[in-house]
Amino acid sequence: MSKRILMLVGDYAEDYETMVPFQFLVGLGYTVHAVCPDKKAGDNIATAIHDFEGEQTYSEKRGHNFTINYDFDAVNSDNYVGLVIPGGRAPEYLRMNERILEIVREFDAAKKPIAAVCHGAQILAAADVLKGRTCSAYPACAAEVKLAGGTYADIEVTEAVTDGHLITAPAWPAHPAWMAQFIQALGATVTI
Repeated sequence: MSKRILMLVGDYAEDYETMVPFQFLVGLGYTVHAVCPDKKAGDNIATAIHDFEGEQTYSEKRGHNFTINYDFDAVNSDNYVGLVIPGGRAPEYLRMNERILEIVREFDAAKKPIAAVCHGAQILAAADVLKGRTCSAYPACAAEVKLAGGTYADIEVTEAVTDGHLITAPAWPAHPAWMAQFIQALGATVTI
């Protein structure tokens, strides 16, 4: 089986939720295809850095340019072992793209691991794959998880939850737990 992972990104995807999983998975030996509708390999997306600085919600600052490394139109979900959906602002408009939703449904139907963090749950809800499932997300997305028929997991910002092949977390501070659960779902083993 292929060691390829698909990552769905767009402008103002959260910087840490894009860069860290991408680099982590590549470092483990996976090929990660980062794709964005209407962008080709070599194009960039702008990321956003979200931080928790004591206000009622996160703050947002301009992040890095992140290079897309595969053409969105060439994606065939059969060629991947897992899917990563970063959060940030990108999911609010990516969920309007029918092909994005089809891709999520294809991974879900094949029971391939899907890792979504923060606002990535907006895409899961729009793809209608949350019925009867437990899903964590940024707390502002709890209503969408519930309206999509899921159970919102109100967990610490450093935790993640696995429900079958769905691995979700509230935000980037959960990366250690979220990525550990994702690679376990992929069947990978890390030894030290």
